[in-house]
Amino acid sequence: MPSPLEDRPGLLIRDSYGYSPQSLIIPPLLAHSLQYFDGDHSELDLREALVRATNDLQSGGLAAHLFDALHNAGFLEDEVYEEMRAAKHRAFEDSPVREPSHAGTAYPDDASELTAMVEGWVGPRNELAANGLTGIAAPHVSPSGGYESYRAAYQALGPVYRDRTFIVLGTSHYGQPEKFGLTRKSYRTPWGDARTDLGIVDELMTRAPQSIVAEDYCHAVEHSIEFQVLFLQYLYGPDVKIVPILCGPFARSLYEGGKPEDDEGVRRFFGALGEIAAREKEKLFWVLGIDMAHMGRRYGDPFEAIADADEMAEVSRRDNQRIGRMEAGDAAGFWDLVQPEHDDLKWCGSSPVYTYLKCVPGTKGTLQRYEQWNIDEQSVVSFAGMTFA
Repeated sequence: MPSPLEDRPGLLIRDSYGYSPQSLIIPPLLAHSLQYFDGDHSELDLREALVRATNDLQSGGLAAHLFDALHNAGFLEDEVYEEMRAAKHRAFEDSPVREPSHAGTAYPDDASELTAMVEGWVGPRNELAANGLTGIAAPHVSPSGGYESYRAAYQALGPVYRDRTFIVLGTSHYGQPEKFGLTRKSYRTPWGDARTDLGIVDELMTRAPQSIVAEDYCHAVEHSIEFQVLFLQYLYGPDVKIVPILCGPFARSLYEGGKPEDDEGVRRFFGALGEIAAREKEKLFWVLGIDMAHMGRRYGDPFEAIADADEMAEVSRRDNQRIGRMEAGDAAGFWDLVQPEHDDLKWCGSSPVYTYLKCVPGTKGTLQRYEQWNIDEQSVVSFAGMTFA
C-alpha cells in the first residue's frame, strides 16, 4: 500500500501471513523497479533500468541494496522466504492452541484491561434479550473503529444462547479460493480458551475433505474469527464452544460465472454443513464475521473515499441492496448482486454470507446498524450489525 508516512513516501510492503516480521518502505524510484523481480528478468535488467531512471552509471549499488533488503526481509521467493514460511507453519502445527494474533495491538493483552475495553464497546450484557434468533452478522474491522456495529449485533444475544455451539463463519483474507479453512485447536485469548467442537469439525473433514484445508495456517494470522471469539467470551465466558470456519473467496464463480456450488468441493461442503445445521438446529448459533465494501486509494480505486460522501453515497445504496437480499434470505439474489464486475465493491464478507444463506435456508435477517468508516484519509470500509431469525 502507499506509505502512510509523509516524510517517507513510497510503497509500504509487509507480510500479511506473518512469515516475516519486517515492513519495508520502497522509495518511488525503486518501487518502479519491483517489476523486474518476476522470475524472468535478470539482475542486469534491473541495473540497466536503474541507470535509465537515475542517469547514473554508478547506480548498480542501488540494485544490490534493493535486492539485499528484499532478500533479508523474506520478500523474495527464495530460501530465506521458504525457511521463514516453514518455521511459521511448523509452529502453528505444533501449538496445542490457536494463539491470539492481535492481542496487544487491536485489543489489550491484559485480561482486566480487555474486560473494561469490551464492556465499553458492547455495553453491559443484555440479560433480557429475547429468544428466537439463529444468528448474527458483525464486522471484523478493528473494534475501535466499528464498535457501534459490533454492539448492534452482540446486544441481541442474551443468556438463553449460552450453551449453544457457535458456528463462526469468518472471511479468509489470505485463504485458497473455493476452500474452507478448519482447525481442531481451541482459540486462546487473554481470558482463556474457547473450545472448538471437535465432533462437528471432524464430521466436516470426513464428509467434504476436498473442499477443506485442515489445520489451515490462515487461522494463525486471521482476525475475522478472533474478534468474534472475544465478544462471545465476554458474553458467555472463556470456554464458549465454537466451530471456527474460514471461508475462502468463491473466485471461480466471480470470474468464470455460475454459482459457487458449481464447484464440487464447495457443493459437498454446503451439503455437509447444511445437514449439520438442520440436524442440530437449536443447539447451534451462527456468527458471521464480515466486512462489506472496501473503497478508495488503499484498495486500488482512482478516487479518495470519504465515508457517507460523494462516491460513497452510491456505495451505501448498493450495499443496502445486498443487505436487502440478506434480510430476505435470498442466496441467489445476493450472489447476483455480487457477481457483476467481479464484485467491484470488494465485499470481503461475501463468501461467509453466501455460505450461511445456503446452509441455513429460510433464515430472515434484520439490519440493526450500517456504517462507513474511513480506515485512512483516502479509504473507506463499510460494515453492519445484523440479526437473523
